[in-house]
Amino acid sequence: MTRTSYLLERVLVGEHVAQDVVVTVEDGRFVDPVSPLTRGNRHFPAEVSAGRSQNPRVGGETVTRIPGLTLPGIANCHSHAFHRALRGRTQRGEGSFWTWRDQMYAVAGRLDPDSYYELARLTYREMLCAGITSVGEFHYLHHQPDGTAYDDPNAMGRALIAAAGDAGIRIALLDACYLAAGIGKPPEGVQRRYCDGTAEAWAERVADLRGDDTTVIGAAVHSVRAVPADQMATVVRAARGRPLHVHLSEQVAENEQCLAAHGRTPAELLDEHGALGDLTSAVHATHLTDHDLALLGGSRTRSCFCPTTERDLGDGIGPSVALADHGSRLTLGSDSHAIIDPFEEMRAVELNERLATQQRGHWTAAALLQAATEEGQASIGFPDAGRIEVGQRADLVTIDPTSVRTAGTGATHETAVFAASAEDVTHVMVDGVLHETRSRREDLGHQLDRTIERVLR
Repeated sequence: MTRTSYLLERVLVGEHVAQDVVVTVEDGRFVDPVSPLTRGNRHFPAEVSAGRSQNPRVGGETVTRIPGLTLPGIANCHSHAFHRALRGRTQRGEGSFWTWRDQMYAVAGRLDPDSYYELARLTYREMLCAGITSVGEFHYLHHQPDGTAYDDPNAMGRALIAAAGDAGIRIALLDACYLAAGIGKPPEGVQRRYCDGTAEAWAERVADLRGDDTTVIGAAVHSVRAVPADQMATVVRAARGRPLHVHLSEQVAENEQCLAAHGRTPAELLDEHGALGDLTSAVHATHLTDHDLALLGGSRTRSCFCPTTERDLGDGIGPSVALADHGSRLTLGSDSHAIIDPFEEMRAVELNERLATQQRGHWTAAALLQAATEEGQASIGFPDAGRIEVGQRADLVTIDPTSVRTAGTGATHETAVFAASAEDVTHVMVDGVLHETRSRREDLGHQLDRTIERVLR
């Protein structure tokens, strides 16, 4: 068993900021009490604290010094990895979510397990370099383009699991049940490759997937549009004890269609079929009634906001404060990967509230960090990640507090949330494995460019 100690220059722990903290990692977990050092008990040369790069000795043990501002590992709770190929290519002309979806479907029709693996691996590597240690992959690209299964019916899902492992991050594969083109409409076009035919067939396929220490097999109801009401209970039963995610009320049209067909809002329909609860995450949760807020909060369902995607698609601004007031805990995701920057997702929640209310100060920086770390990790099946504590997974994210964006901001929670960007991340630790982002970013852009060009060719 290898034990390694690290001296963290400045650490965000809960609502507090600690200076000169030693953490010890063994078998991918924090094993000794987090110990702040004082000038009276430092056992390393004074010049190290002034910024020298050599590693100090603490209590006779050499430790690795990580300068900068360190926080727990970040969870990206909602990802569609293949959407990375759309970045910058869907911005011409006018349109809506629905016209954007047509462009997304064109990419979905081009992928096979090999090309999906390669695109996802590079996308997940981009996430790692942004400080993300776990990803919730909302996966519905299951079969061949004509809808027939691959020889391995889970070939596409296994490609995503392999991609995350090779990129160096954990994955919750949120395998999505997708059975209809809309309420009462059979799948058409590329949607055929999303479809297992029935919820029972979906559950049988997913039952063949196995998780491990770095992989969670979760489930998803794609939406009330894509899973008929009489099939939802089957998905809920199959997901029991595991994360269950669902796209909820992202579009006004979805609400209108659900009300017309069922006389209920999407949240009410999900509640009727037992889909809400403390293991469920409602993704987007943008257009909600007062009763929806009460249902989500009362059931302890989490709300996963994806602000950079929601603004890119013109979805609207979700009621984050009202949801929190009702008891729904906030998590965050980058969804379509128009941007992969968890710090931008964090601050966008507060900034969107300011635009909607013309008032400041709805979310503290510490609360947004908790959403991005502890709450996010738990929501995708890693409740032992997201805190720098004994017994927790050894995840760390360090940012440079002296970049042109962060310099002079005080190296506090507010620095991370309201000033930093993904480019300021210098080190990321995932389950005890330390990555220097400078080397992990090397040639990443060129590889992404070549891979996306091949996908779109």
